[in-house]
Amino acid sequence: MASTPPHCSITATTKPYQNHQYPQNHFKSHRNHHHNNNRNQPHPQKFSLSKPPPSSSNATKHTTAAASAATASSARAPISQTPAPFPSLAPDFSGRRSTRFVSKMHLGRPKTTVNTRHTSVAEEVLQLALLNGQTSLENVLVSFESKLCGSDDYTFLLRELGNRGEHEKAIKCFQFAVRRERRKNEQGKLASAMISILGRLGKVELAMGIFETALREGYGNTVYAFSALISAYGRSGYYDEAIKVFDSMKNYGLKPNSVTYNAVIDACGKGGVEFKRVVEIFDEMLSGGVQPDRITFNSLLAVCSRGGLWEAAMNLFSEMVNRGIDRDIFTYNTLLDAVCKGGQMDLAFDIMAEMPANVLPNVVTYSTMIDGYAKASRFNDALNLFNEMKFLGIGLDRVSYNTLLSIYAKLGRFEEALDICREMEGSGIRKDVVTYNALLGGYGKQGKYDEVRRLFDEMKAQRVSPNLLTYSTVIDVYSKGGLYEEAMDVFREFKRAGLKADVVLYSALIDALCKNGLVESAVSLLDEMTKEGIRPNVVTYNSIIDAFGRSTTSEGLSDTGQISELQTKTSSLVIERGIEADLTDGEDNRIIKIFGQLAAEKGDQAKKGCGVKQEILCILEVFQKMHELEIKPNVVTFSAILNACSRCDSFEDASMLLEELRLFDNQVYGVAHGLLMGYRENVWIQAQSLFDEVKSMDSSTASAFYNALTDMLWHFGQKRGAQLVVLEGKRRQVWENVWSNSCLDLHLMSSGAARAMVHAWLLNIRSVVFEGHELPKLLSILTGWGKHSKVIGDGALKRAVEALLTGMGAPFQLAKCNLGRFISNGPVVTAWLRESGTLKLLVLHDDRTHLENTRFQEISNLQTILL
Repeated sequence: MASTPPHCSITATTKPYQNHQYPQNHFKSHRNHHHNNNRNQPHPQKFSLSKPPPSSSNATKHTTAAASAATASSARAPISQTPAPFPSLAPDFSGRRSTRFVSKMHLGRPKTTVNTRHTSVAEEVLQLALLNGQTSLENVLVSFESKLCGSDDYTFLLRELGNRGEHEKAIKCFQFAVRRERRKNEQGKLASAMISILGRLGKVELAMGIFETALREGYGNTVYAFSALISAYGRSGYYDEAIKVFDSMKNYGLKPNSVTYNAVIDACGKGGVEFKRVVEIFDEMLSGGVQPDRITFNSLLAVCSRGGLWEAAMNLFSEMVNRGIDRDIFTYNTLLDAVCKGGQMDLAFDIMAEMPANVLPNVVTYSTMIDGYAKASRFNDALNLFNEMKFLGIGLDRVSYNTLLSIYAKLGRFEEALDICREMEGSGIRKDVVTYNALLGGYGKQGKYDEVRRLFDEMKAQRVSPNLLTYSTVIDVYSKGGLYEEAMDVFREFKRAGLKADVVLYSALIDALCKNGLVESAVSLLDEMTKEGIRPNVVTYNSIIDAFGRSTTSEGLSDTGQISELQTKTSSLVIERGIEADLTDGEDNRIIKIFGQLAAEKGDQAKKGCGVKQEILCILEVFQKMHELEIKPNVVTFSAILNACSRCDSFEDASMLLEELRLFDNQVYGVAHGLLMGYRENVWIQAQSLFDEVKSMDSSTASAFYNALTDMLWHFGQKRGAQLVVLEGKRRQVWENVWSNSCLDLHLMSSGAARAMVHAWLLNIRSVVFEGHELPKLLSILTGWGKHSKVIGDGALKRAVEALLTGMGAPFQLAKCNLGRFISNGPVVTAWLRESGTLKLLVLHDDRTHLENTRFQEISNLQTILL
């Protein structure tokens, strides 16, 4: 039970509400259908982490409010989800990473007012305490001692001094009050207040000192003192200590109340504790008869938000409605954050559309939605929301500006990005490290290295200190651009700044090695990374898996076209000398050597990578490490494995890699293996379920998976299966606007997918011809011009399509004005399609059927021996 993953059920019994299938527009039903007779009834059940059965997206969009209400009244939603055959949606599926977490939830949240019965004397003492130093504070307190009205006045003083950051004066005032107060319960109130104040100020060690003293002297043994310390630990991210204090309450005979439970749940959320553990605490709260309130649910939603657990968040929201608990702006913003991080942007839009009936969206709401659209690569939707903000007169905050700026930078629309910078500064918000990181990443992806250098210098001149993500971004940009001397200079600066390499920096270096085809070196750096106590993430492993079998003279590294042979030799010489100097300090030697290796490899374009068998061993070792560290793979991992299979020279080698899918995910393996073996009819229903999961992700991730699966099938001769998959992708609009009668757009497709699609498109326009219709005068096939190719206009996709068209004798020629466009006249193509032998060329046939399966049984044993 303890080892159950966070997305699995942790309760043995089934509750009545576990079968509730919530509709995506259930907000209307919740708003219009409150059960007043159940509003105050306690619900002491444990909450299951079981997943409701998936509902049809089309059906849910047309579900009426009355039907939704009826469903909600008959069954209750579970809080989370069971393990799905295919991994549930998560932010990692987009293949992106971030080292920062911006808490949007508390921004704009109305502050609660504390009603105290303090006297006007306390206010006079406060002013004198602020004007005088600590040495005079004792005299002030003594002179007003007879006039101060007990713990109420002293609590007021503590709180107000804390609000002004005067924690030392607050402690002095607390010590004075405790000495004068004889009643233990009043001393306990003062101790709880002081611990809480220090916790808010981040002075957790001082708070612990107050608590231990109070406990030792007999007035700290109260639920409120324990709750205050739990909250103090939670605010500073010490969730382990918070849970220990919570568990220790039983030893003192204390029963946690709602304040205690809210504090420990909030601490778990801030500390990234697994949702399973948080639900266990929540179950304990309910079984103890302690009723949750809005703060409880908001804290639980925050836990879901950090993990992208959108289904659990939706069920929590439903539970709030069922209990009659009001939702505030914090509730909605946190729910939206979880749903956006889960990639469910259409659902997020529906939630936001329903908000005005309960609470008006604010700048945080819009910032969350815009950020979600941006991460899903739905930039137009993000910009539309930005325009809506302006129309409604909602002023942008720093997060909004930075998100918007990042969108323009990713789109390469730098003039507009700079306009946003100017508008941001005009509103009194200076560019910060997040602003610069967005611009650096945007310019870097466009290969604008001079701008990267200028911005990096500018931010330091403006006294904006680069952070880990800044250095990781710049090193990554320079490394992938082949500017190894510059990358080494930035790394030296990074060391001088006293920063320690994190998972993002290591992942960037590993990715740079992989892009060069240096898989063994990447695995070696992975080992060093773990020895340094830095836990790799799924992105790190995906880079290595995806590098398998790629050409060691990677096209991606040569896209600058700006760096001459003389520059390369000069850079290599400079770097070699720099290495000799750096190695003397004994720090980060391995990373310094990497830059030298990259420079040497760049200078030697005739280099050869390690053998395929050796690379397979490296990749199998990577898989083993993922299992050991319990790194959960995502769709990008599966795509990388499929891509690696399609680059294998033999079916046996591919089988060894494909078997890893069985260990990671049986459904993905079943579909890939079944299609590869030619068993299309047997696995297509299972494949449809898999494609349903993939379609719900962002477009780039979904298309990458379809491309990888199709490439593998095409590579091993299962061409009909490849075409079946690619047409399914077209039907599901994985590639938008991929074809019309006049144009076939292949630029987002892989080589195998594009070739399968060419056959399907030509068959389609052939049917148009034989139905008696005329083709358009001009027909086009777009492949893109290969901006990442070693030679501009000579991309791998273009070459593959050109060879296919030539082999079929299709009358298409390369357009003179567009290096990535094949064109032909409609009448010419019509004549070719009417030729007797054309149909035979267009209909795909499998090169091999029902591949021998004898090797598959041996693979697992071979893997065990190798590892």
